[in-house]
Amino acid sequence: QVQLQESGGGLVQAGASLRLSCAASGRSFGVNAMAWFRQAPGKERDFVAAISWSGLRTYYADFVKGRFTISRDNAVNTVYLQMNSLKPEDTAVYYCAANQASWSSRPHLASEYENWGQGTQVTVSS
Repeated sequence: QVQLQESGGGLVQAGASLRLSCAASGRSFGVNAMAWFRQAPGKERDFVAAISWSGLRTYYADFVKGRFTISRDNAVNTVYLQMNSLKPEDTAVYYCAANQASWSSRPHLASEYENWGQGTQVTVSS
């Protein structure tokens, strides 16, 4: 079993930046692809970004390209989401997810990820 713990959320003004972290632990954590999803109130969970275990492959939702960057540090089992130029529509609970494989051919699908964190709230005011 893999445990995931997100942190770094908060309340910021439009145009600000935040960096989310996702710390992974557990005996089953190894060469896992990771991803960030988000869910706004009353809406479905949306894909944000994914990264392969090596970090060489990344994939982004169109609405965050150029603003968000996903990265990872396997030495400390942590994945990051750097969010710049935040907009009010970025307000959501952000979830970290882990895939059992090193990469997925469909990284944008929530069903590809077996383990999920509890989420961290990001609120962007206008």
